[in-house]
Order: sequence, then C-alpha cells, then structure tokens
Amino acid sequence: MLRSVLRRSQNLAFTRISTKKTHAPSLTSISRFSHVESSRNASPQSLRFFSTSPTDETPISPASEHTHEESNVSGLGFSESGDFDVNGTSAEAIVGEDGESEIATVEASGDGSVVAEEVSQFDEEKFESLLTLLRSDEESLEFGLKALDLDLTSDLVSRVFETQGIKGKNLIRFLKWATKKEEITVTTSLVESLLVVISSDRRRLDAYALWDLVKEISENENSLVLNLEIMNDLIALFGKLGKSKAAFDVFSKTEELDFTLNAKTYYVTLEALCKRSFMEWACVVCEKMLKSGVLPEGDQVGNIITWFCKEGKAEEAYSVYELAKGKEKFPPSGSVATLISALSNSDGTVGFAQELLSDLSGDARRQGIKPFSDVIQSLCRMKNVKDAKGLVLDMISNGPAPGNAVFNLIVHACSRSGDLDEAKEVLKLMESRGLKPDVYTYTVIISGYAKGGMMNEAQEILAEAKKKHKKLSPVTYHSLIRGYCKIEEYDEALKLLKEMESFGVEPSADEYSKLIQSFCLKALDWEKAEMLFGEMKQKGLHLNAITQGLIRAVKEMQTEGKVTEDANLLAAA
Repeated sequence: MLRSVLRRSQNLAFTRISTKKTHAPSLTSISRFSHVESSRNASPQSLRFFSTSPTDETPISPASEHTHEESNVSGLGFSESGDFDVNGTSAEAIVGEDGESEIATVEASGDGSVVAEEVSQFDEEKFESLLTLLRSDEESLEFGLKALDLDLTSDLVSRVFETQGIKGKNLIRFLKWATKKEEITVTTSLVESLLVVISSDRRRLDAYALWDLVKEISENENSLVLNLEIMNDLIALFGKLGKSKAAFDVFSKTEELDFTLNAKTYYVTLEALCKRSFMEWACVVCEKMLKSGVLPEGDQVGNIITWFCKEGKAEEAYSVYELAKGKEKFPPSGSVATLISALSNSDGTVGFAQELLSDLSGDARRQGIKPFSDVIQSLCRMKNVKDAKGLVLDMISNGPAPGNAVFNLIVHACSRSGDLDEAKEVLKLMESRGLKPDVYTYTVIISGYAKGGMMNEAQEILAEAKKKHKKLSPVTYHSLIRGYCKIEEYDEALKLLKEMESFGVEPSADEYSKLIQSFCLKALDWEKAEMLFGEMKQKGLHLNAITQGLIRAVKEMQTEGKVTEDANLLAAA
C-alpha cells in the first residue's frame, strides 16, 4: 500500500532493491505502521531511516525520544493500528547513514526472521537538474548527464519520458546514453512516448533520429519492442512532414519485420506517396494492397481513388474501386464521379466510365451532370454518336437533366461527321425540352453546312438564329464568309461582311484579310480588295504586309495587262 502511495507522489524518483535479513532488528526501536491513508502529508525530510545491515543498526533511543519520534510519524498521517498487516508486512520509515531518504517494507517470514525491502530511493535535486539539462539546447548533453552521476533505474527513465517540455531529440539522446547501462533497456512504451512527442513537435531531424533508433532496435535480438502500430505512426509522421521516401522505407522495413500489414499501413503509406506524386512507389504499394485484399473503410477508399485519379492513374483507381465494391466498402459519390471523369480521358477506359454511371443513384445521380457530360464528350470524341445520344435520352428519362452544353456536344459531333439532319433533330429535341439553343448551337450547324457547300441550308439556320438572338458570334459569320468564298460567290460574302455590324458583331482583321485574299487570288478584283483595305484603315485594323503586297501586285499586273492590250489594239488598227 505504501508503494502505491509513493508512486503517486510527484517529487520522487524510484528504485527497487530487495535484501534478506539474517538477524531481526529490535522492533521496539522503530516506529511501526501498517498502512498509509494519504501520501500528500509525507515528506522526505520528515521520515527517519535505519540501515538494513545488522552491524550498523541504530541504537535504541530512550523512551522519551521514542515517544517523540512516534508522535512525529503519526503527524505524517500514518496509522499505528498494528505491527503488521494481514500479510505479515509492515512499512517502516528509516534513516540511512548518508542522510538520503529511503522507504523500506519490513516483512515477517515464517521462521520469525524479518525481510527488509527497499522500494524507493531518490535525489530530488539531481532529478530536477536532469530535467533542466534535458530541456536545454546543450550540445554536450552526454557530458552533462555523466557529470550528474545519476543512479539510473528504469523507473527514473520512465519518469523522464512522462515529463512535459523535453524535445524529442534530447529524449532520444538520453535514451541512447541510458541504455549503455545494462540495467536499462528500450521498451515499447518508451518508443511510443517518443512517437507522441516527435509527432507533436513535427521536427524533421527528430523524426529521422527516431527512424534511426527504430532501425537499431529492429537489428537487435529484442526486436519485439516494435509493433505494427509504432511503424504505422512513423509512416504517418513522415507523410505529414512530406518525406515520402522515408515513409516508403519504413513501409519496407515493416514488411521485413514480418508484421501483418493492416488497412492503416496501406492507407498512410499511399497518402504519403500520392501527395508528393511518388506514383511509381504508390502503384507498388497499391498492388500489394489489392493482392492482400485488405482495404480501409469507404471514406479512405474514396481518398485513395481521388489521389490516383489526380495523378493520371485511373486504371489503378478503378481496380481499388472494384475491390471495395466487392467488399461493400462503398466510397463517397464524389470519389466515384472523379473516377468516372478520369476514366473518360482515355479512349481505352471510356467503357468502364460508362458502366460506372449506373452506380450513381439518388442525389449522386441527380447532381452528377459532370460525369455524364464527360462520358458523352468522350463518346463524341470517338465519333460514337449513337451511344452518346442514347446516354442523353437516358438522362432525359432518369436524370440528371441535360442542359445546352450536353446537347451542343451531340450537335457538334453530328456536324463533324456530316450528319446534319441528325443535328437538326437534336436541335428540335432541345426546343421540345424547353431549352433555347444558343448561338454556339446554331454556329455549329451553320459551319457544318458551309463546309459542305450547302449555303442555302446554312442561310436558313442563320435566319432562325437571327430570330432567337439579337447578337450573333463572329464565328458564325466567319464560317458563312468562308463558305461563300469557297464556292466563289464573293458578292454574297461581301454582303455578310456589311451585315455583321447590324447583329452586334464587329468584323475583325481576319475576315477582311480572308476576303481580300479571295478577291485578289481568285476574282482578280483588286478594286474591291483595295476598297476593303480602305475600310480597314478607317476602323483602325491592320493588314499584314504580304496581303498589302498582294493587292499591289494584282493591281500592277492588271494595269500592265491593260496597257499591253491597248497597244495591241493600236498596232492592229
């Protein structure tokens, strides 16, 4: 009981020693008590001690002094209800010759002899000096420790590790110094305490010092000190410090120690590697995780999927998702949407993305316009308009409701493939859904007709666009002007150029340049080309030197040709 009281005392450093007595001391010379009610009234300075050696036994004091001593002991809060407790044990306060405080337990043996057991020994000043030294930034720490001349015990080391305010590097240096003594060994609790301190401070050098200590421990026979949780926490620490290589090294060492890796091991390692883009190692760890069949819970699975998708490893992310789905560890819908979008980036994995759309349900599907749009865009890129349109129809039936952007993807794909009738059908479907086709939609269809030389159909779509929109796009007119120039109807192209300003579109230098080149190279009409060049100057537009030279060349050529023709006519006359 006294031992538990002393352990609660905040000012003691402990040591344990047991010795057998061959001669029983006279119990009349000792203040005896069987139990202690509280340790808070006990003070090292108020206890009397005796030597456990028979030859050094303290002489019996007079009765008056004995009475005085007993009263002092009673004042400390100890009971004097009996010599021994039910186990035959009595705690004794004694004084040694050196004046240091000791507490002994006197136990009566079966043969009548007495066993005295020292249970604690401390030097308050030395302990405080030790803490002061460890809290400092002293470079020669080991020299200072040696100068203190400490009586090292495992309890003293444990007490140091429980003390707040000591840096991790000093704790490691103290532990290495202390373990040079045969009585002191590294324990699991000490390593765990180091992890807590260093993880809190997050000092890079301290973390590497701890890693060196762990490697030393693992190479010794007493490698049972380490456990999987220590290794996991060390991996996580390096991950927080952004030291991915060190985290991977700890992971490898964990495998070497034959620990059975758990979900936390894989998760913290992948987190450390993916966040620093060490994807080659991350893929190795991911493959081992998939082979083991061990996965973290759904939210953490979602994080792994997201990390791999962001680093362009959609196939690995898909493998993780498939395993998680089989184990009913479903990741958040946001991670599934990210996976679908990532799979849509490659033609080889668009099919997987299309299948995953069916895994979205409820709010995840209603709000999943982006993954659906990404899949439709990929199908259109692959010229698979049939599946893309089928997916749009599925969206109309089951959600999410497609918007203009989705319909524009289909219209654009139809126009590129030359299926303009299908594009017009999609346009009508938009209108039936209450959507107003935007200028881009009309422009895409006009461009498709213009490329095919079907200018009448293009003009019909333009007329419809004018009814719905007061302001059109420069691209709309650019497509029409190029279409008319392609079939050499330059006057129609010139009309469109003049019409642009009426619908809020300012002709750009590119429109003028294309038209000037067409007049010079095909129509050989330098006069209209020169007129357009004059309009450009008035509007502050610049025409490049080559096109200006082209106008002069055509003009000179035609002028010279006219002079030659006139000369020939005169000669003939």
